Amino acid sequence: MQRRMRRMSAAVSAVVTSLLVSLSLSAAPAQAATHNPIVFVHGLSSDASSWDDWIADFKADGYASSELYAFSYDWSKSNVTTASQLSTYVKSVLSSTGASKVDLVVHSMGALNSRYYLKNLSGTSYVDDFVSVAGVNHGTTTASWCSWLYTSCAEMYTGSSFLTSLNSGDETPGSVSYASYWSNCDDALTPDTTAILSGATNVEVGCISHTDMNNDYGVYQQVRDFVA
Repeated sequence: MQRRMRRMSAAVSAVVTSLLVSLSLSAAPAQAATHNPIVFVHGLSSDASSWDDWIADFKADGYASSELYAFSYDWSKSNVTTASQLSTYVKSVLSSTGASKVDLVVHSMGALNSRYYLKNLSGTSYVDDFVSVAGVNHGTTTASWCSWLYTSCAEMYTGSSFLTSLNSGDETPGSVSYASYWSNCDDALTPDTTAILSGATNVEVGCISHTDMNNDYGVYQQVRDFVA
């Protein structure tokens, strides 16, 4: 009789343990989804704060602060110099996050130094998605106002040797997914279609000013979905 009672007690104990384990597992919170870290690159006569609105939007849509990085640099310097600094910055982000790749989201002249990084500094090994927002990808004649003063601006002028080299061959190298969002009334880009990249997903977003392109919520939603 005692032996039977011990067997029953052991069976009940096993059932209770199984139920507790099951309840514990079902009560455990779901692990938060992770994303590629995003590195934002500003343009000429700007700084990292130009991304404040979009960084807030990404946070509202589930990104952590540790996944969002606004790269800052001296925009008067050559895009070659900036590209080298960007390379170091991306490696630092990957090291601190443990991620294998980042997404690059760039505005205006940021497209030039970022694309130089991708093409010439092995950036395609470290970047998953590249998004150009109002990117001066093939130059603009409006750069004439500053081309005599700043190296970066001279490189941005239509037909510069920097642009000729950058756009020779494949404009979208590697296995990176490329997108370019551009406005049909961008006074800073002449012509507007300079933003179009061969081999990329090119999206005309309507009439949005150059400086509003990386603050506009509608453009943000498209960029967010592209890098998701």
